[in-house]
Amino acid sequence: MTTTNATGPQIDEKTVPVWGGRIKMRVKVAGKGPGLVYLHPSGGLAWDPFLSYLAQHYTVYAPEFPGTSVGDPYAIHSIHQLSDVVLMYEEAIRTLGISKPVLVGQSFGGMIAAELATAFPDLPSKVVLLDPIGLWREELPIADWVSAPPQQLAALLFKDPSGEAAQSMLALPTDPNIAASVIAARVWAIGCTAKFAWPIAERGLRSRLHRLRALCCSYGVATTGSRLSAMPTTGMMPEGKRRGNHRRLRAHSPGRKASRDRRGCVWLPASRVKYPN
Repeated sequence: MTTTNATGPQIDEKTVPVWGGRIKMRVKVAGKGPGLVYLHPSGGLAWDPFLSYLAQHYTVYAPEFPGTSVGDPYAIHSIHQLSDVVLMYEEAIRTLGISKPVLVGQSFGGMIAAELATAFPDLPSKVVLLDPIGLWREELPIADWVSAPPQQLAALLFKDPSGEAAQSMLALPTDPNIAASVIAARVWAIGCTAKFAWPIAERGLRSRLHRLRALCCSYGVATTGSRLSAMPTTGMMPEGKRRGNHRRLRAHSPGRKASRDRRGCVWLPASRVKYPN
């Protein structure tokens, strides 16, 4: 299937059989250039200007987490452990024939990217983690994104919950029936991903993180060949704010002078995240 966005790239969809054929993983593909795999947050995959920007420089592969694809909600019942998820993604990347991709993960996707890179450290050429969950820290508890109502969710994700990016992400169709379907899909997607990350968003990554040749400041682990990039004017959705943030992310990617001979993790933390009392 191919879709064309008037303001963005042509987006193709591939279906990749994984996990012994029990899961038909759908992968959105756009752009041209080195391979980049994007692992989406818990609410599901939404192709946005951030991905369109990356598609100007990379071939972007954006897989949909099992259970979050339209018309295939029960695929989630075929995977039961986090190790299943890691092996499934490695199989998908291998089946797609992507050699040494840049691996980008956001929030829940950041946790999966970190787990994938620690299990298969030679798989990615670079690892980019955007506000990843995955470790529990008493001084920085992870907000309850699973049960937060929409009016609180924007405040958790964005520095400016009234801004265009926040309102666009949470906007609903005017047709009440379609809006109900969108809400149900969003809730189901969060439930599918929360199966592996809630109530405690840690599944032993702390003991494996040394295998990721990176510096992840909020993970509290320092290793070699990495770079920290902070974005002080953003919340937990740094890519949605400004084009300058897109350029900062790309500045640490393959072929760029700043990191041509480096291999590691770019950590882009939220500096103004709000947590409930």
